[in-house]
Amino acid sequence: MTIIRMALLFVLAAGAEIGGAWLIWQAVREGRPWWWAGLGIMALGAYGFVATLQPDPNFGRILAAYGGVFVAGSLAWGMLIDGFRPDRWDILGSAVCLVGVALIMVVPRSPS
Repeated sequence: MTIIRMALLFVLAAGAEIGGAWLIWQAVREGRPWWWAGLGIMALGAYGFVATLQPDPNFGRILAAYGGVFVAGSLAWGMLIDGFRPDRWDILGSAVCLVGVALIMVVPRSPS
């Protein structure tokens, strides 16, 4: 159950951070109303709180692992929302990042 919870929290965090950044991008770069940026700022704040719900107590480990989720999630967001078409190197890079996430988060460790 912990791995499922961890994965769901990473997906929720990615949605908040990537969505928040996208909303700000839309306001600044694409001429959307200013309140889109405000919503983006709120979503980015929500991301910060979601990250604290991860079961691992180590901030650095959580943020390092989340970085890999962010890479893959950003490409997925681009595909779903902006019509981005990743090439094989984008996909390979995402896969490498997700392998890194798995190594960081689920490999058994001996207690220190």
